[in-house]
Amino acid sequence: MAAQRREPGKTRRVEAEASRPRESVRARVHALLRARITSLELLPGAPLSENELAAELDVSRTPVREALILLGEESLVDVFPKLGTFVSRISVDAVLEAQFMREALELAALREAVTKSGAPDITALRAILDAQRAALKAGDADVFFEQDEAFHRRLMEASGHRTLWRTVATAKAHLDRARRLSLPLPHRIETLVDEHTAVVDALERRDAARAEDALRGHLQGVFDDIGTIRTSHPELFADPHERPGSAPARPRVHPGLRA
Repeated sequence: MAAQRREPGKTRRVEAEASRPRESVRARVHALLRARITSLELLPGAPLSENELAAELDVSRTPVREALILLGEESLVDVFPKLGTFVSRISVDAVLEAQFMREALELAALREAVTKSGAPDITALRAILDAQRAALKAGDADVFFEQDEAFHRRLMEASGHRTLWRTVATAKAHLDRARRLSLPLPHRIETLVDEHTAVVDALERRDAARAEDALRGHLQGVFDDIGTIRTSHPELFADPHERPGSAPARPRVHPGLRA
């Protein structure tokens, strides 16, 4: 029997994939898709095709399927029988749960940072604030979001807990999507920069009460934002009263987001 011919490109892809540990391929695909979902490159309700994703990422369908299963366990992907796989809509309950955990951990870390932080920490935080102001001036919400993450990570590191941010970052996917949706709101980024500055000013003065009040108010601002965005774009949010298995709403592009 003659050997079955394979396309050269497919052969190279299979050979390259086989040379890497299966876990690393799945982890890479999972991380990439997760980032696309949390950054809103893939909007809530967007369809996901195993075949198309595998072709785009130049991998077989297996790691894509496994990555989608993991994303489903994180409630970032929904599978509807006979309809397909879709990016999940934002769960307000999941946002509230992530916010509760984030607030508890960040405030606890801040209390320690008041006594443990030094001049290098303040200098690093003020450099991040400068980068945020530059992003504000340039109107670049993506860069601002990156610097916002850097600010909160560095603030936690000032407490001496240098790995704690990983726990927070892993648990706040739905919260991150809500935060990104809030950035195009009028004066939102400007307000966030002012709130960050108030936290650093109080931290530098070692004023624990003022620093904690400033950070708590800053973190809770997302609740008002969610109400505003949900009113304008209900299709991006999960409806707790929706019948299980019903078709997802077609996503519409929020003002300020990429099409």
